[in-house]
Amino acid sequence: MIVEFGYGKGTQNVDIPDENLQDILMSNPLEHERTGPDAVEYALDNPIGSDKLENIVKPGQKICIITSDISRPIPSFDVIPSILKRLFKAGCAPEDIKVVFALGSHRHHTEDEKKHLVGEWVYEQVECVDSEPEDCIHMGDTSRGTPVDITRSVAEADFRIGVGNIEFHYFAGYSGGAKALMPGVSTPNAIQSNHRMMVDENACAGKLEGNPVRADIEESETFCHLSFIVNVVLDEHKHIVYGVAGDVTEAHRIGCKYLDQMYRKPIKERADIVIVSQGGAPKDANLYQTQKALDNSKHAVKDGGTIILIGACNEGLGSKVFEEWLVSAPTAESMIVRVNEHFQLGGHKAAAIAMVLQHAKICLVSEMDDDFVRSIFLEPVHSAQEAFDEAMYRYGKEASVICMPFGGATLPMPPENA
Repeated sequence: MIVEFGYGKGTQNVDIPDENLQDILMSNPLEHERTGPDAVEYALDNPIGSDKLENIVKPGQKICIITSDISRPIPSFDVIPSILKRLFKAGCAPEDIKVVFALGSHRHHTEDEKKHLVGEWVYEQVECVDSEPEDCIHMGDTSRGTPVDITRSVAEADFRIGVGNIEFHYFAGYSGGAKALMPGVSTPNAIQSNHRMMVDENACAGKLEGNPVRADIEESETFCHLSFIVNVVLDEHKHIVYGVAGDVTEAHRIGCKYLDQMYRKPIKERADIVIVSQGGAPKDANLYQTQKALDNSKHAVKDGGTIILIGACNEGLGSKVFEEWLVSAPTAESMIVRVNEHFQLGGHKAAAIAMVLQHAKICLVSEMDDDFVRSIFLEPVHSAQEAFDEAMYRYGKEASVICMPFGGATLPMPPENA
């Protein structure tokens, strides 16, 4: 069978014998009852663990709406107008409402970017500002020692609304929920303290219970409570297909269950060979982005197996810190030691690649120079078919194969993780 994988603006095709092909993991077919703003309105009309937003907010309160920055896929312009109209309906004044873009450790926005993110109507109605990691209020420390340092515009608000999208996160389990606060509007120091726990084996995609990173995030929220959340689930084209609203934890958990229905993929066993792609441009423009597909694929490969990672990476590695960690490391294992001793954003993704390399060989099909690819501990190959043929030679004619054409979205669940 010929399986097609997106690669830049083109494709890579791999001819796989039917008897070796164990599975092709695609999103589960699901009939969505509502999409776009309709899904948001329905969520607001049917909040989970909370009364309706317009019934619990009070005129005169200082209100902040925390939403994602430009690096995240949520279409805030399809979410925030519905929230704002309900706040106005409740008698809240525009001058008492502020939209805060959760920068985490990312750069500030231009005014045009802010307008694009929320839409012109919202931008003209209320003040829209970036979080300021240099102007934070210390609100306490979690039991794991993470400082709860929250940007002033959020910390001093009377009523906080968290907006975000729910997707699998490779060490926090899922995005959304309390992540609007931590790391969303926290300091680099607080983020590093939380994210250093990513090396724990329970800090992985699709896991909430027992995940120390997620537990720390949600404990942080108890110091600076989100009064209400609106979270959405997106399809592979980044369109809203489901929404939840209400309590920061209860609503989030329902959203996670819906995401599971779409993208969690049980597999009968791990495979010798996993072929994975982000799906092509723009998702595979650099290795920093392509790493997400790699990290999901680790759940599908046997110990000692091979992952064939397909990503054009025509822009190279995509992050200066990520590159520094990879090119300066004497060994792959040294990056795991380094992230344990000193967590650094950007470096954490280099360490995540090293953690995959502990269990599997990674062959990279990309536009990057062969010698450079070898220098970052990956094996360069010029086509997915070439990589597959070589892997089949090594594992033998009975080798099992799993394909993940949209690896960033689909999460394999082997029996031991189910």
